[in-house]
Amino acid sequence: MLSYVFLALLAVSSVVHLIGSWIENNKMRMVTKPMLLIFILLYYLAAAPRESRSILLILALATSWLGDVLLMPPGNKWFIMGGISFLISHFFFISVYVSNIDFSAVKWGFVIPAALVYYGIGFAVMSMIRRTVPKPMLPPMYFYLMVNGTMNVFAFMQLLTIPCAGSVIAMIGAILFYISDCTLFLVRYHKNKNLIFKKHFTVMFTYILGEFLITLGMVLLGNAAV
Repeated sequence: MLSYVFLALLAVSSVVHLIGSWIENNKMRMVTKPMLLIFILLYYLAAAPRESRSILLILALATSWLGDVLLMPPGNKWFIMGGISFLISHFFFISVYVSNIDFSAVKWGFVIPAALVYYGIGFAVMSMIRRTVPKPMLPPMYFYLMVNGTMNVFAFMQLLTIPCAGSVIAMIGAILFYISDCTLFLVRYHKNKNLIFKKHFTVMFTYILGEFLITLGMVLLGNAAV
């Protein structure tokens, strides 16, 4: 199947990219980074039945790809532009989950504490880097983490509404995406350069796996609905 071809290409490009991230080879990272989301998107188009394909998920993956590209040049200007693109992608992911959620079945006693945990972690991350981040960037960066946390909360509500393998896998992917963004902020702005996560390997490993698992989860949900 064509989906397996794109899955193999994703695996190869991911391994090369992660090796480049681990050994801090910028050329390897820059060459492979634009390929990652393209192969995930192509995998989705090949694996998901035509009638179950979500234009919202396609847009989420496309804006994530654009965020990857915009984050490649150095400097806070590009970091902000990439962040805006990823912010838009999170809203698209939320829209994907909303279409699957039966809000009357949501147990808010679980959802509200989960949201508070995500927002609290985001606040803790921002507290760790507040002295090294330009002050005008602090509020939008925290807002970004709140939106990513909200995306996770909606993935959790999808899981509560549709408790199946696809929802579990998408939820794990959302969590990894959140870990990736928190780690990215620490990699770029934490003053302690000796921390083990001060490599882009951690950021990209959780990011690639997160984006793929969200996509795989939605493929499984789509297949179950057909």
